[in-house]
Amino acid sequence: AVYGGIFEPGHPTADEAGFRGDVLDLVRELDVPVVRYPGGNFVSSFHWEDSIGPQESRPRRLDLAWRAVEPNRFGLAEFIAWTKAAGTAPMMALNLGTRGIEAARGLVEYCNHAGGSYWSDLRRSHGSASPFGIKLWCLGNEMDGPWQVGQKTPDEYGRLAYETAKALKLFDPGLELVACGSSSRNMASFPQWEAVVLDHCYEQVDYVSLHQYFKNHSDDLSTFLADSIGMDSFIETVAATCDFVQAKHRGKKVINLSFDEWNVWYHSEEADRKLEPWTVGPPQLEDIYTFEDALVVGCMINSLLRHADRVKIACLAQLVNVIAPIMTRNGGGAWRQSIFWPFALASRYGRGISLSVKTDVGRYKNSEYGDVPYLDVSGVLNGTELSLFVVNRHPTETIAFELQAAGLERLRFLERHELKSADLKAVNDEAHPDRIKPRRTSGKNELVEEATLSAAPLTWNLYRFRV
Repeated sequence: AVYGGIFEPGHPTADEAGFRGDVLDLVRELDVPVVRYPGGNFVSSFHWEDSIGPQESRPRRLDLAWRAVEPNRFGLAEFIAWTKAAGTAPMMALNLGTRGIEAARGLVEYCNHAGGSYWSDLRRSHGSASPFGIKLWCLGNEMDGPWQVGQKTPDEYGRLAYETAKALKLFDPGLELVACGSSSRNMASFPQWEAVVLDHCYEQVDYVSLHQYFKNHSDDLSTFLADSIGMDSFIETVAATCDFVQAKHRGKKVINLSFDEWNVWYHSEEADRKLEPWTVGPPQLEDIYTFEDALVVGCMINSLLRHADRVKIACLAQLVNVIAPIMTRNGGGAWRQSIFWPFALASRYGRGISLSVKTDVGRYKNSEYGDVPYLDVSGVLNGTELSLFVVNRHPTETIAFELQAAGLERLRFLERHELKSADLKAVNDEAHPDRIKPRRTSGKNELVEEATLSAAPLTWNLYRFRV
């Protein structure tokens, strides 16, 4: 994601800092509000002090999470500079696997204190006179996972998260802190983990995290397209657990949700088993996304939009090369994967007020999720513009439907974006970067008395209206 992704000194498009310009252009097109750094499983054995100061004096370290070498040529100052170039904000993850309160306190001081203390003056000596002003902090990552370096029990982690959060808020009460939730809804301890952890740290944290990846190993498209129903259930269960803890503590503070890892992830598993360990920036987790993956990502975005009352942060994992919407070739081009499009268009047109959308459509039977509606829908009102995001799960039939927008009857149709492919396994690559690309149809801005719309089989659609 970093070496050969966002950072490649000597690339024809790289600037003086080594940031790839072609990648920056695509990231700006996605309009990503926040980027979580440095991970992920990586963070649980990461010493942040390795990533500061002159590049030539930084140590090379072994990353135990992914069995790779971290040369630390791209470090904290480079990340902050890159976020400014990309027009995004940082969300920093703290190592609560092998480290704890003291390291976290030092990092926050280094990043956010103006000067006159050891760590802030060290930052200034490294060339950053102004503090970085990072407001969002993750208290570790997936601490319930047996794969995690420094795995904790819920009581161990809850106590550590509480004490770390307390120290950080003594420094700045305005910091926003994310406690680790279950690594997935399939963990045996879910949702008891959330209940125990929040029982410890409810008073100090602001969010609890959720992570979810979907796979289609069995080539069962009907279940794959319905997996977002499991995402709905995951969100609603965690929100209910947060509310239970709030009631138990007689609290007034609502704990919101940070869905800070979500995506489709399974294509690269076989290739990853063959990688040589202990190299820099190995081609790891390089999923090549199909058209059907884009449909599933579209459904996942709909789930996030429908739950925007509680999901306030949601980070697609990841950004470049590693299970990512953007792919690159070292020394070569950068291109949009299929999943780029539903994210980019939702990012552009999915801002505003999430609407409560009720659907009355046909359904199909699924062994995993029961009765699954053929249409997966979310809606967003932004001032005088209404956006409707619709995925048609039906394999063969175009579905016509009537839009009944109570209180928004005077609608003028602006445009439609349709993502469609005759080949569900089609992919974009460097030679064919636009094989999967939405088709835009412009409206005539005419008043729509009764909006009857249609969605072709196995398509992602965005309909836009002026209210």
